[in-house]
Amino acid sequence: MNHHLGVSAFAEFAVVAAESVVVIDRDVPFDVAAMFGCAALTGMGAVFNTAQMQPGQSVVVFGLGAVGLAAVMAAATVPDATVIAVDPNFDKHGLALRAGADAVTTPEGAAALIAELVPGGIDLAIEAVGNANVMGACLEMLVRGGAVVSVGLPHPVQQLVVPALQFAGSGKRLLGSHMGDAVPDRDIARYIEMWRAGRLPMELLHTDTAAFEDINDGLDALADGRVVRRLFAPNQGTGPH
Repeated sequence: MNHHLGVSAFAEFAVVAAESVVVIDRDVPFDVAAMFGCAALTGMGAVFNTAQMQPGQSVVVFGLGAVGLAAVMAAATVPDATVIAVDPNFDKHGLALRAGADAVTTPEGAAALIAELVPGGIDLAIEAVGNANVMGACLEMLVRGGAVVSVGLPHPVQQLVVPALQFAGSGKRLLGSHMGDAVPDRDIARYIEMWRAGRLPMELLHTDTAAFEDINDGLDALADGRVVRRLFAPNQGTGPH
């Protein structure tokens, strides 16, 4: 019960904390239901719970893994939002557009694209890379009163060094978001209803399904950015989704 986040296990049966168990209706396919765990709770919660994104706001999402793509999906449901997605992996750009992004670019092109689309600065930045340098760059892109939401996991030795005056001088905010400030029972039920209504294309997060024997290759593929989310099932491998 005390393993990472209370649920980590690759086993047929597991003992988990009661608050880690959420009932899913039978009409939700397993490959979709699996996406509503860490990735959806963290990325969508960063938008809805931590940032509390409002209609008409602009947002840039750095990092288009499952967490970042989930943030893009969530932001795209906010009325009149401008959603910009950033990742060096061009394979992720098409996924971001399908998830609802208005524009995509590489890190090198981010500042110029933001200046073109939202000349006054971005309202919100979601840092889903886990890099202190990216976090600092996000702060520089903000409009007065804007916020950076940090959901990535930087290496423990990384330090963020920024001019202290910019917080009091411009009202900028740096918000930490652990698991998207989620309440699993409440939030997963909400996200499932949004998926049913066609507002959250969760299937984009599921790249493929593989057998447990291939787990090492699967973890390598995740680290290399070749997959978004790969499911593992006993004696099963379905190939591309």
